[in-house]
Amino acid sequence: MGDLNVTKLNSKEDKAHYIHHLINDIEALQMMIDKGIIEERPIRIGAEQEFCLVNENFLPANNALDILKALNDEHFTTEIGHYNLEANLDPIELKGECFSKLNKQLNTLLKKAKAVAEKKDTKIVLTGILPSFTLDSITEDKMTPIQRYSVLNDAVKETRKQDFNIHIKGTDELNLLHDSVMLEACNTSFQMHLQVNPNAFIETYNWAQAISGPILSICTNSPLLFGKELWSETRIALFTQSVDTRANSFLLNEKQSRVSFGNGWQTENITDIFKDNISRFRSFITTHFMRDSVEMVQNNEIPKLSALRLHNGTVYPWNRVCYGTLNGKPHLRIENRYIPSGPTPRDEIANMAFWVGVMLGQTKQYKNIHKKWDFKDVKSNFFNAARYGMAAQFYWNGKYVSSFDLISNDLLPMAYKGLYKMGVSPKDAEYYLKIIENRIASHNGSEWIARSYRYLTKTRKRYESMQLLTSKIYEKQELGYPVSTWRILRGDTLNIVKKDNRIVKHIMSTDIFSVDKNDSVELVLHIMKWKNIHHMPVINRKREMVGLISWHDVKAYIGNIREQNDSVKKIMKTNIISVSETDSIDKAKSLMKTHIISCLPVIKYGKIIGLITLNDFD
Repeated sequence: MGDLNVTKLNSKEDKAHYIHHLINDIEALQMMIDKGIIEERPIRIGAEQEFCLVNENFLPANNALDILKALNDEHFTTEIGHYNLEANLDPIELKGECFSKLNKQLNTLLKKAKAVAEKKDTKIVLTGILPSFTLDSITEDKMTPIQRYSVLNDAVKETRKQDFNIHIKGTDELNLLHDSVMLEACNTSFQMHLQVNPNAFIETYNWAQAISGPILSICTNSPLLFGKELWSETRIALFTQSVDTRANSFLLNEKQSRVSFGNGWQTENITDIFKDNISRFRSFITTHFMRDSVEMVQNNEIPKLSALRLHNGTVYPWNRVCYGTLNGKPHLRIENRYIPSGPTPRDEIANMAFWVGVMLGQTKQYKNIHKKWDFKDVKSNFFNAARYGMAAQFYWNGKYVSSFDLISNDLLPMAYKGLYKMGVSPKDAEYYLKIIENRIASHNGSEWIARSYRYLTKTRKRYESMQLLTSKIYEKQELGYPVSTWRILRGDTLNIVKKDNRIVKHIMSTDIFSVDKNDSVELVLHIMKWKNIHHMPVINRKREMVGLISWHDVKAYIGNIREQNDSVKKIMKTNIISVSETDSIDKAKSLMKTHIISCLPVIKYGKIIGLITLNDFD
């Protein structure tokens, strides 16, 4: 959705006008294909680098527009989150040392962005999902204040007519209701583009689908969201659910999600892919159209197909077909959208070299793959990779094979041949594919993040671990060595937040045992003994805190079996002193001292989210 000047489709006339141009664009595209106008050679590659902006505490910095203005460079553009930006790399011909050249431009752009960001006390982090994201990061006031994002948000919300129900289950579980598309802002990717000869497009697109699972498995980099360990590439599940225009009651009988792997092989022609998207997904935004694309083709002019590209920008298959023009010539390309940002530019370019090599190294045994393989096996491979990363097992050529064996024995040799065939220098191919080989022997980004986070949380509370992990990702990115060389963090890793700057959120306990006011004192006594705790909040069905009960309140019941049947509401305290998660630790200490209490509930939006006791202070 690259056009900044978009409006929501409201009137019947606007919709009719837009649909007319959309259908005209389809017809114009087919005319260009039939006339052989679409460029066949040379083959080019390109990429889009999304990245996160963080402040000195490694939390999201909501100043993307300020930094963009200071950059004053057309390579950079906005994202939906006001803490994200995107750098668009120039297309480059696939030959010679093209990957090194792409890496050099990427580093140059990032260096420029870092210099501008530093002047605004901001840092740049490359990662699929920023580990330090919290629920406060996805409120609508954190949306980039540009019309196209508010229009998209309003249109999707109006279509759904209900909140987004996010449910992702991995090692931990996330179950969340959210009222906007801002969850999309948690995702940052390294989108890779490969120009494709129109005469072989359908065959190439099906091959891109077939290899998605194993390619993703070695590149995963997003295992955490809001401090929960979910999928190896949580972006896949999160993005699918965060812009889903379908109401929950229609999920069983309606079309696929706008973010989708697809439901079957492509067997027709290029325009049929666009036709299928238009048939499945209604348009809800428009822009101003100047020319009739069919008339332009008839007059030997090259149209931009603005209506088609605008619609295509609101549909998010993991392998997306794109139309574009360069130097006055139209071309078609496949956009790989499933690869996450980070961990380093070198890792990202290695991911690209691997994908491009396998794409172009397709051997005869994999030709016409849509006639040989069941599409559901390919789709299953993709989601297995998203869930399990390098631990995934794939159904490949009629048998199960591990990610390690498939990549080592089949796909890496194929990638080398594919790059050599296109005239990529052996030096370039070997340098970047060696990074993939080393990753197989060591670990990828998601493994490093997940294992490091587990160690950190053994000695720290979750919020501090999230910040500290983000800071270490930044430090290691700045050194530039591929993730396979990163040592897993240990519990003795130094803190980044000074004690004077820590807040309640840094020390509160979130694993809370609670009771209902109608529960018996006997139950409370046993829970406190079993779990060695001395305070339990009393909550209602809305998770609102209505009382607090302590060991001091219940210890008198020990040995008094008959009175243990009393309900909690008989002895709970209802005059509760509480704090906010953003209050200073000094304030929490002062409240405890003033009111002579040993426990403080942490309240947010009327609900309890944590507890602080005297034991939580250093």
